[in-house]
Formats: sequence, C-alpha cells, structure tokens
Amino acid sequence: MTPTRHAILGMGGVGGLLGALLAHAGDEVTAVLRPETLVLFPPRLSLESPFGSFSVPVQRETAVREPFDVLWIAVKATHLEGALASVKQASGLGAIVPLLNGVDHVPLLRSRFGDERVVPATIAVESERVAPGRIVHRSPFLRLNISARGEARLLPVVDRLRQLGCSALFTADEPTLLWSKLVFLAPLALTTSAAKMTVGEVVDDHSWKIRLERCAGEACAVAMGKGARVDPDAIIASFAKLPKGMGPAPMERRFFRVI
Repeated sequence: MTPTRHAILGMGGVGGLLGALLAHAGDEVTAVLRPETLVLFPPRLSLESPFGSFSVPVQRETAVREPFDVLWIAVKATHLEGALASVKQASGLGAIVPLLNGVDHVPLLRSRFGDERVVPATIAVESERVAPGRIVHRSPFLRLNISARGEARLLPVVDRLRQLGCSALFTADEPTLLWSKLVFLAPLALTTSAAKMTVGEVVDDHSWKIRLERCAGEACAVAMGKGARVDPDAIIASFAKLPKGMGPAPMERRFFRVI
C-alpha cells in the first residue's frame, strides 16, 4: 500500500500526536514549522502514549510547496492566518482537515481552498508538547469526529489510526459536529476565568454554578439557531463529571482539545 503523505501545521500536543501516530503507521509526515522553530525541532518525533511509546522520523519544512494527500491544521485559531501564509502551493493538496475550536475557521478555509477539500473535524484528547518534537499523550483515548464529506479521501487514514487504538467517526451533520464542542468549552472557560476558580469550586458555588448553567443555555440556544442538535441538559450535567481541580489555565492547555 502506498503511504499517505501528510503535512501538519501546528506541531503542538495535537499536531505532534497525530504526526507521530501517522508516521508510526507507515505514512509520510512533514512538520510545517516557523523558520525560528525549525532549528529547534529534531528530525525524529517522540511520543509517550497509552497506544505505545516510540520515536519516528519526520520531514521538516517551513512551507507547503509540494503536493500532500492531507493537510492537517492544528494551530490555535489566533494563529490561523499566520499559519496559512506558509501554504505556498495549494493546488496539490487533497483533503484539508482543520482541528480548531469554534466555527468561523471553516468558511475562511473554504473561501481559500474550495468547499469540497476542506473537511471539518474535532478531536477529543489530552496531549501535550513537553519539548520540541516530544509529545506526551495522557488520556486513554483519542476521539476524532470528521465530516462525512471527507470519508472517501480519509477512510484509509482513519482505518490506520483505528488500528492503533484511536476512535474515529464520520458524520454528515457538520453544524452539530462543530457546535457540540464549542457549547461545552466556551461556558466552562468563561465562567472559571471570570470566577478565578477551579471547575469544582464553580460547580460547588451556587451563584457561579447558576451563571455557568445560564451561559451553557445561551451557547446552546445559539448553536440550535445555527442548525446544530445539542442538548443543554446533557452539557450542564457533564460539568459535574470533570476533574474538580481543573482551573482556567490548565483547562485551556488540556480541555480545549478534549470535548
């Protein structure tokens, strides 16, 4: 079987994890790095994971200048414009898979690269880059939810990830795919930041818990207005199941990739 060629924008906890797994599965992986970080990034990507711990070779470039079967975009939303400047040659790209939080990035990417090539996806995982090229995957799971428009292109890749222990589903409902993550993260991040409390402290404080629930209700109302199918009661119930000591800063580092 011919290896799939991947380029990855954003080699943090998520991009690095995917890159390591895909390279371990036998695919070709190129890390697209900022010029100032290229010298710091090693030629091998190391992973510690419940799926296995290993070191794999990756290519390193500062721009996308050649064809790739898949371009994964795993940067933060605030860094998207700068990252896209490194895509110098887009005509040879196959599927373009963004793993950003939110919804606004999808129309932006489709305006640049075309409607069919952009395949929205979300990821649920706890993974951290502890040093350049070194990734620690802490959660016992990695769950990908991918728009069904990319199934024909991405099914061989998804099958290889499944064989390594990942969970991946294709869904035709893009609004629900994107908004389900946002209606969980936004109320939680906003409330814990405003209160300067951990998740447990917010849930245990009656006044802040009410604000959290109202914020979740408003977020779900917006999502449903955009055509997403979300359950406010289920979102609110999920807050009580989170680790009590999780606070605003660790949550941004960890849970902004989790649900």
